[in-house]
Amino acid sequence: MYNLTNFSQDDMLKCAIALRNIDLGAKSMEEVADRMVRYLYENLIDQQTGKPACALVRFFKTHSYRDLHQSLQEAACDILGSRSIIPATKCLTLLATAGDEPHWNSRHHSTGHKAIPLIDRDFIERAPMISQLIKQFGLEAEAILKPDPKLILDLQRTKFNVFYVPDALGSAHIPTQKDFVIPYQIKSVLGFGGMLPSGNIFAIILFSKTWFPYDTAELFKWVSAYARIAVVSFDRGAIFKA
Repeated sequence: MYNLTNFSQDDMLKCAIALRNIDLGAKSMEEVADRMVRYLYENLIDQQTGKPACALVRFFKTHSYRDLHQSLQEAACDILGSRSIIPATKCLTLLATAGDEPHWNSRHHSTGHKAIPLIDRDFIERAPMISQLIKQFGLEAEAILKPDPKLILDLQRTKFNVFYVPDALGSAHIPTQKDFVIPYQIKSVLGFGGMLPSGNIFAIILFSKTWFPYDTAELFKWVSAYARIAVVSFDRGAIFKA
């Protein structure tokens, strides 16, 4: 069990190794993602209550629209309404979720987050959390929209910064204030992940009910590096469960 408020280097190492080895016996990236969000939800604990510190933990991965299942393609189109989408469009796709509410424990029950089409820079800029996550990862929008094979290797080696919002209440980067931040008493938000060999990115986002400091966020850079090893094992293989 780990306390986000007093997350130590020893905690970081234990958590990183656990995520690194979580792909053992898995058959898809979705299964790995499921294990990761469940592990983090169950092991990041509010020391005062002994209950999960995070209201919600989610795992996203960018995925080309043409390679999505029909139901996810329909979810992406629902977000765009009458706007058209091309097959190569990258969609920020929810692979796994774990949280306090029953419907937060299956990606199939998500509303509005199953597959978010990143059609252009303007669309990304109007999605404040996604935009800020990309910036704090040290990336440009173009690297997500149209990954350049010549740059992917360099980007994989980049030590991506984590996405960190110390005070979620009132933050412009977390827009769902009335329906989520306030009722679920979200204090801080942390995202970590990085670029995969395919040119896609993955991001794990923690919505914490306990405040945690910048030092904790910094330690998750190392957790991210280890988690990426487990995720990479399926980057060119099975993404979704059969």
